[in-house]
Amino acid sequence: MTVITKKRFTIDEYHKLIELGFLKEQDRIELIRGELIEMTAKGTPHTFATTRLCRQLDRLLGDRVVVRCQEPIILPSDSEPEPDVVIAHGNEIDYLANHPFPKDILLIVEVSDSTLNYDQTTKLSLYAEDGIANYWIVNLNARQLECYSLPYQDAQGKYNYLNKQIYLPNQSVTIPQFQDAILDLSKIFP
Repeated sequence: MTVITKKRFTIDEYHKLIELGFLKEQDRIELIRGELIEMTAKGTPHTFATTRLCRQLDRLLGDRVVVRCQEPIILPSDSEPEPDVVIAHGNEIDYLANHPFPKDILLIVEVSDSTLNYDQTTKLSLYAEDGIANYWIVNLNARQLECYSLPYQDAQGKYNYLNKQIYLPNQSVTIPQFQDAILDLSKIFP
């Protein structure tokens, strides 16, 4: 009987595949827990909401942080996802040598329609495991914002968030760690 074993990649091996030309930017691949995952194509509502969200966050937060849109982050779980939005400490120059690590990240946002289940399970667990304090899902299907905070590990070893709050498109939400930055959700949802 033959045993089939998956080949898992480290972040360094993943970068080597890119450097050698085996993977290209247009391939739309993420490294998640050592596995190469093909990202789905983004539809018009997803693109609209992501563009509006990045613009609003940039206006609200200015130069106090860096707002990264659809750019990689590095997680210790051999993962290099490309969230739709990341708010990180510092400025763009701070990430010239490397992508943000969990210690740099204030908030991750995924804009979700066709990948909703994946974002609510795999990505949620991944971000909680790597200590991301605040994770939001712009749920385009239900037209709501799901805000997760306080990552934890349960008795079975699974990762999740203790708090989940739902906001509707006619509401506003405060950006974590910025009490003066209030995001009007009516400007985000298509």
